[in-house]
Amino acid sequence: MTDVLRRGRASLAFGFFAQGVAFALLVTRIPAVQERYGVSDALLPAFLAAVPVLAGVGSVTTEQLVKRVRPSRLLRWSQPVVLLALLGVGAGGQGQVAGLAVALGVFGLAVGALDASMNMLGVSLQRSYGRSIMLSFHAAYSLGGILGASLAWAGAHWQLALWVSYLPVVAVLLPATLVGSRWYVDGDPAPGREAPADGGGAGGGVVFKLLLPLCLVMTFAYIGDSTVSNWSAKYLKDVLGSSEQLATVPYNVYMVTTLAGRALGDLGVRRFGAVAVVRLGSLVAAGGFAVVAVAPGAWAGMLGFTLLGLGLCVLVPQTFAAAGRLFPGASDAAVARLNIFNYVGFLIGSPLVGALGDAWSYRGAMLVPMVLVLVTMGYARSFAPQPDRYGGGHERPRTADVGRGSNGL
Repeated sequence: MTDVLRRGRASLAFGFFAQGVAFALLVTRIPAVQERYGVSDALLPAFLAAVPVLAGVGSVTTEQLVKRVRPSRLLRWSQPVVLLALLGVGAGGQGQVAGLAVALGVFGLAVGALDASMNMLGVSLQRSYGRSIMLSFHAAYSLGGILGASLAWAGAHWQLALWVSYLPVVAVLLPATLVGSRWYVDGDPAPGREAPADGGGAGGGVVFKLLLPLCLVMTFAYIGDSTVSNWSAKYLKDVLGSSEQLATVPYNVYMVTTLAGRALGDLGVRRFGAVAVVRLGSLVAAGGFAVVAVAPGAWAGMLGFTLLGLGLCVLVPQTFAAAGRLFPGASDAAVARLNIFNYVGFLIGSPLVGALGDAWSYRGAMLVPMVLVLVTMGYARSFAPQPDRYGGGHERPRTADVGRGSNGL
């Protein structure tokens, strides 16, 4: 293990952390953004939907750009754009809806490039390490999300203008990420080896039929995540009869347990393998939704959201890692395409639960993401180590996330 790889891992983890802060600062202050610009309730959903749609466009564009530009360079310049766009969202005033649309549009496009390039670097670094480290990057993102949400709470509590809340954060994170980007490490899927031309993902192209199970897992995971982020407070207050103050707690609990699960998850992958960890995470998450659906009161519902954090937290990082293993000769393209389904799940999840809740019941609506998460268990084999196409045999069982043999490292 070289100092170059260690510095690359630390700098990338900080990039994940910074993105967690920025994204949380935006999504947790949506009511303040709406009030500042005078956006109507009818127009707000269009603004909110535009961000993930444009992020998907950014991810697709990134797939093409990495054919000519290294992912580290895309990440180095997309992260400052995200931070400046966040500041732009806070800088406008009443009636300047066009300015808000531009700022959110830039934010969405840059986030798509940022998410894709960050996870590309994470997958290649994990390959170089030869063991599971992907969950640690997403743990840094969760930690940033907790800090960003806390800063947003402080801004709301002290009734600070949006730009006053955002400016100090951008002033600290922007130069820090630019300095840290000096140590980003790009990786090659199989240095010095010619990829075989037999398809199956080891060559230069991505076979979507093989990637599809992972795309579905990514979608289902984000449907579950968006259900918690958008409906946990309303569910606890309106369905389980909690106070308004207590209703704010489930998402914080979810974020903390997500952080804890990701911080320890790499150890589980190294010890038991990615398949076992994904199956266990799916089972725990499904149990969490079941507890929420039948909870007799607020505290039982809180237990359900705790289980959801522990279960869902492993799915997204392991899905990116599995895409890198499945297509070792085209991991960047696979990650970029897979990243699109992050936004698909986000777009589907909240409206789905809301529509089912209004038409049926919110308790019943919680059973739908539960079933989708259980379906993930059927795709767990897609997370298994891939046979070595270069003649090196299979991975060792206890380093089941990324094997040295299968990638020539």
